[in-house]
Amino acid sequence: MDRGPSRSPMSAAGLWALVLSLALMALSLPRPASAAGGFRCRPGARPVVFNFGDSNSDTGGMAAAKGWHITPPEGRAFFHHPTGRFCDGRLVIDFLCERLNITYLSPYLKAFGSNYSNGVNFAIAGSTTLPRDVLFALHVQVQEFMFFKARSLELISQGQQAPIDAEGFENALYTIDIGQNDVNALLSNLPYDQVVAKFPPILAEIKDAVQTLYFNGSRNFWIHGTGALGCLPQKLAIPRKNDSDLDQNGCLNTYNRAAVAFNAVLGSLCDQLNVQMKDATIVYTDLFAIKYDLVANHTKYGFDSPLMTCCGYGGPPYNYDLSRSCQSPNATVCADGSKFISWDGVHLTEAANAIVAAGILSSAYSKPNLKFDQFCKV
Repeated sequence: MDRGPSRSPMSAAGLWALVLSLALMALSLPRPASAAGGFRCRPGARPVVFNFGDSNSDTGGMAAAKGWHITPPEGRAFFHHPTGRFCDGRLVIDFLCERLNITYLSPYLKAFGSNYSNGVNFAIAGSTTLPRDVLFALHVQVQEFMFFKARSLELISQGQQAPIDAEGFENALYTIDIGQNDVNALLSNLPYDQVVAKFPPILAEIKDAVQTLYFNGSRNFWIHGTGALGCLPQKLAIPRKNDSDLDQNGCLNTYNRAAVAFNAVLGSLCDQLNVQMKDATIVYTDLFAIKYDLVANHTKYGFDSPLMTCCGYGGPPYNYDLSRSCQSPNATVCADGSKFISWDGVHLTEAANAIVAAGILSSAYSKPNLKFDQFCKV
């Protein structure tokens, strides 16, 4: 097979240095006036949020799309019944909506009981950026938004009512939390060097999503980086030859290095877009730092067994079995989810999500350091 011109392969250290240099270059770019001035939003406007992502922010989209009958103990900590969220209670996006004093975002595909007056949630569990045309990739989620917007404005032009008007779409906050499943899939099949080399197409899809929304009038963006993938019980439970890849907190170095590298280039992309889109505000938040701190300093937050799932199978050290999910009839469930970081081996408990949301709201992990709750504050 023709492999093209020969070249010396870049080492892991070289790739790592390249990632960091790109991030530093982006930080040196001049900050646009819009970033310094904050969100573009009419004072006193009603907050509207459109969310795009995967299971980390899916409030019931996949359950509605596939007709899944999700059973307890999902939702037990807050809603007291399953809602389609993969959690014992509220997700990060729910806590953010609470801070804005708006209703929780209804899934786009939920046929009954939806309220779209404060926005729509297009996030679907398992979503990726690539391939871009499969259900429910980021590109498809953006196309769903475009349909929702076009139909809403069409109804208004005909003298009918729609939950959101033109001004609402223009002033809305567009949140994007995706990429974790892409990075995880790469890590499952490729060595680290090749994983990092495949980040550009993922970033290109996120860039395309932001630009598509921007060219259709969107101006306020909040983009989340990925979390500490190497601390997920799902990854830690994969059989390994030895523990040489574990760090001082018991997390997998390779997965976490990939997450940090991905976040570095994603943050760099957001800086570049801020410069290019001078009348928009694009905030990037590093979720790795927030989520890794949950494990590294778990006692400070009142968590026990930081690498063990609350709802799973198999017992210590991880209580995770790939063939037996939290929905399996023989799964075991902890008595108090507030003592656990991981709910089911992949997703966080409500208690952990509350701390992550607090980190986001602090603005300490965001570039630029804008307060989330200043968005369209009533």
